[in-house]
Amino acid sequence: MAGVSLKCGDCGALLRTVEEAQEHAELTSHSNFSESTEPVLNLVCTACSKPCRSKTESDLHTKRTGHTEFVDKTSETVKPISLEAPKVDAAASSENPSGAASTDQNEEMVVPEVDKKLLEELESMGFSTTRATRALHYSGNAGLEAAVNWIVEHENDSDIDQMPLVPANSKIEAPKPSLTPEELKAKQHELRERARKKKEEEEKRAEREREKERIRIGKELLEAKRIEEDNERKRLLALRKAEKEEEKRAREKIKQKLEEDKAERRRRLGLPPDEPSAAKPSPAPVVEEKKSFVPVRPATKAEQMRECLRSLKQNHKEDDARVKRAFQTLLTYIGNVARNPDEEKFRKIRLSNQSFQDRVGSLKGGIEFLEICGFEKMDGGEFLFLGRDKVDMAILNSAGSELDSAIKNPFFGVL
Repeated sequence: MAGVSLKCGDCGALLRTVEEAQEHAELTSHSNFSESTEPVLNLVCTACSKPCRSKTESDLHTKRTGHTEFVDKTSETVKPISLEAPKVDAAASSENPSGAASTDQNEEMVVPEVDKKLLEELESMGFSTTRATRALHYSGNAGLEAAVNWIVEHENDSDIDQMPLVPANSKIEAPKPSLTPEELKAKQHELRERARKKKEEEEKRAEREREKERIRIGKELLEAKRIEEDNERKRLLALRKAEKEEEKRAREKIKQKLEEDKAERRRRLGLPPDEPSAAKPSPAPVVEEKKSFVPVRPATKAEQMRECLRSLKQNHKEDDARVKRAFQTLLTYIGNVARNPDEEKFRKIRLSNQSFQDRVGSLKGGIEFLEICGFEKMDGGEFLFLGRDKVDMAILNSAGSELDSAIKNPFFGVL
């Protein structure tokens, strides 16, 4: 039994005639066709006038566009088709010898004519010639906006990039646009102006958001800088106070030593000792002050550095020049790292280096000071290395201040 339609086995399209199947094969290179008893419907969408040839196709169109109303324009009498070539009646052929030529002529399909100006406008907007031609043809050359809307609504169609074809002898002329050239230009200008204003508004809104973000970040940076300056100011005040107290204790120590030497000389000469009332009050405030001061001072990095330098000086008090050279060398190491934190050569010290050993390494407390600053031994103790992520500018500044005080303060390490 002959079917009422032809079905493409590759894409599932339903076709009414052999000619449609041949045209479909030329456009898509599909060659797997079979007869089907499923009728080819003509369901036309009332919203966009898109024809659908089956219920499946109409359901797919509804999912894509949301259009649900269709008008059934399928012919009441659907003739079954056959894959065999139609037989031509001999009598009819003799009476109308040009009938075959007329049939072949009717089967020729051509690209429909569309408005050239609208086509150029759509191509200038970035649409391909195929999509622009298809949109103008199915929108009836109604105008630029109607064509663009048609493309947006049908951009998911499987045949969106196929050139539309119409019978060559249909003599369908491209309908003239409903707008005059002046109105068309005005409409185009309006669309461009609307798009430009929308873009400007989006850019202004984005710029406002960026400005707000810059202001917020600026405030946070200013607040962080203020806090850092306050902490640095407090640190310097505490450092100066500690230096003054240390100098005071050193002077008291020297004064007490002088008094003891004086008393010893008077004893040796057989002279009577001085009144002890003048010498006794001085040690008392020192002891009392020390008791009141020590518990208050926190065990900070600066305290550890100061104690390390004081220990180094006391361990080598017989060689002041060597101690001073060690302090200056340590200050050079710390200064190089502070000024060039990204340079690895300043953050890596070979312990076996003879110059380092002569100046710092051989003195007890030199390597310990660098370790307090963040240096760590690596490669089996061959190097001292300060990782980039462990560079703390506050610690380095404190180390520099402590070293500078140790170099310049004549009473440093006397106690």
